[in-house]
Amino acid sequence: MQKAAALRIFEALSSGVRLDVFRLLVQAGKPGRVAGEIATALDVSPTNLSFHLKGLLAAGLVSVEQEGRFQRYRANIPLMLETIAYLTAHCCGGDPDECARLRGHAPDAAAFLPPLAHDAAGPGDQ
Repeated sequence: MQKAAALRIFEALSSGVRLDVFRLLVQAGKPGRVAGEIATALDVSPTNLSFHLKGLLAAGLVSVEQEGRFQRYRANIPLMLETIAYLTAHCCGGDPDECARLRGHAPDAAAFLPPLAHDAAGPGDQ
């Protein structure tokens, strides 16, 4: 991965809405979600969602497929994994034992991040 590509990806994910959309699509996996489902799950207006989806599409983070009247969006998981590999290339000076040790002691990132709108729903809300 080139630095310019990584910068495009990070810029696209720097919006809270786009980050939430991408995380939701990653969680959906291969089936993805149609735009209306995304808007409902994140409580985002269709116009606002459309703007953010265009940003994710331009960065290559999502793909879209027409299904009749609907558009189905999917996360580009290979690009996500390539970005993670770019960030972690030569981690710890190439010492895999050090990396494993640090992974074992790393705090859960979820503890520091706010939940997605659909994560905050109560047990009966899903």
